[in-house]
Amino acid sequence: MNTLWSRPVARWLLPVACAIAAALGAAVFPASGADDGVEIGGLPLKQVADVPLGGRPTRLDYASFDPDRHLLFIAHLGDGEVVVFDTRAARVIARIADVASVHGVLAIPELSRVYASATGSDEIVAIDETTLKITARMPGGSYPDGMAYAPDAHKLYVSDETGATETVIDVRSNARIATVPLGGEVGNTQYDPVSRHMFVNVQSRSKLVEIDPANDRILAQINLPGARGNHGLLIDPQQRLAFIACEGNDKLLVLDMHTMHVTSSFDVGRNPDVLAFDPQLHLLYVAGEAGIVSMFKVKAGQVSKIGDGRIGPNAHIVVVDDSTHHAYFPLENVQGRATLRIMAPQG
Repeated sequence: MNTLWSRPVARWLLPVACAIAAALGAAVFPASGADDGVEIGGLPLKQVADVPLGGRPTRLDYASFDPDRHLLFIAHLGDGEVVVFDTRAARVIARIADVASVHGVLAIPELSRVYASATGSDEIVAIDETTLKITARMPGGSYPDGMAYAPDAHKLYVSDETGATETVIDVRSNARIATVPLGGEVGNTQYDPVSRHMFVNVQSRSKLVEIDPANDRILAQINLPGARGNHGLLIDPQQRLAFIACEGNDKLLVLDMHTMHVTSSFDVGRNPDVLAFDPQLHLLYVAGEAGIVSMFKVKAGQVSKIGDGRIGPNAHIVVVDDSTHHAYFPLENVQGRATLRIMAPQG
């Protein structure tokens, strides 16, 4: 996630949120929408609750969800910690310290492991999901950021944003085994389970690079006409679509992965960053630094925009739980505290 510091509701919900808090004993409070300028606009969303994340009201970055354990891992960049949130209990259960300027975080349930990119120390940190303790550290390049996992190759791929490379780590040994030169500033990285290839945004070159994890060779450099600062990336393998968020011109590009051509472009909120997709409801979320979230319907290969709405300050991170359809938005400062805003689709 690009985080160079200069870049980078309804009243009837009150009894519901209070009932959750009473049942769980968690510090859950309803989000009124009056204290932080929430404007849902045309989005088919309702607020469920806000939950304090602890720590200081400093920048939050990537988040990753383990559906098996119902754990949401959130990078608290400004505090150098990984926050562990139990979505069933609706509370923070741990804060894992000593992950300097943590940007990326990726839960890999089959390994019972979480990886975090500690940009402050240029390391990749491995965390045991059972003990929630750090178990290994490895070199991550000069600005490690987003991550993706290629299960067949047992490899973790890490965007080295300013180092213009992709760092490759063998998760069996927790050792760096390769560095792939990309020739430009690197954005997000995503794995495609259909082709079994890794795809990486090279945001300063308006390209999407395809890498074969079998040998870490570049297979293709795909031009992205209309892209400026193509940073965010999400792949829908079933519909063979890739979604690319461009922070330089506030656009969402749709790439047909059959033809590897951009088929459409949409306006989104300022400085779009993280994307999330609910495959059952066919909903795509695009979250931006300005707090604006854009939503799209993606069904049968067709993409249509639903609308834009202000979710909260710096709402540039979004994670979706497929089972509950809740969307989680970590916000760095709501009334002086880092907060997890929980939303649910309606209609």
